[in-house]
Amino acid sequence: MPRRAPLALPPGEPVLDLVVPVFDEEKDLAPNVRRLHAHLRDTFPYPFRITVADNASTDRTPHIAARLAAGLPEVEWTRLPLKGRGRALRTVWSASRAPVLAYTDVDLSTGLAALLPLVAPLVSGHSDLAIGTRLAPGSRVVRGVKREVVSRGYNALLRRTLAVGFSDAQCGFKAVRRDAAERLLPLVRDGGWFFDTELLVLAERAGLRIHEVPVDWVDDPDSSVDILATALADLRGIARLRREAGRRRRTAGPGAA
Repeated sequence: MPRRAPLALPPGEPVLDLVVPVFDEEKDLAPNVRRLHAHLRDTFPYPFRITVADNASTDRTPHIAARLAAGLPEVEWTRLPLKGRGRALRTVWSASRAPVLAYTDVDLSTGLAALLPLVAPLVSGHSDLAIGTRLAPGSRVVRGVKREVVSRGYNALLRRTLAVGFSDAQCGFKAVRRDAAERLLPLVRDGGWFFDTELLVLAERAGLRIHEVPVDWVDDPDSSVDILATALADLRGIARLRREAGRRRRTAGPGAA
């Protein structure tokens, strides 16, 4: 695929809109957003914005998010009435005018040193999307055996069932050029955890270039993610994408890819 043109960077406007989706994160939200803000302020070469996307939290998360937005000039927050990480990302990304859209999990399990390598290929025109990967040479990962087996098994299943080329669909550390997001977001149906996988599958099928960044990643022992429920939702999502691909092939007729 030919290299894309470098992004036109709007003078004085955020180049990066980094979304932090949250649900009932009153413990981690303030210290981790402050840490993220300090890292970007001190090391990131472009104007940025951090958007806290509250997914219908029932604790003090919205109050903390509002205080952060009032106290830090590059921080904003938005409140969604329904849960769903994918729903939050779609909402914020669709409204943002920043040329690079990204997200990171609030626990900051992914080392922040990978943030500029995630964004730079999109700015330069090398790639359309960029993802952190815990499953490539150069990555350093600390997590329990259960999560390691589930992660590797899920990504192996994706390669077997959907013939994907990317290595790690689930790492909560991704970026996309806004022009690519405008093409993809109307096509992504999932509003939950499968959003990431569906976005990447659709991007690959569209011939968009996905850049992978090996990351340092430390498991959050207090994560509230329900592994079983998430795995079942992911399996349903994979089955749906296979059905949709089969329908497209039948509609296109013999010889279709």
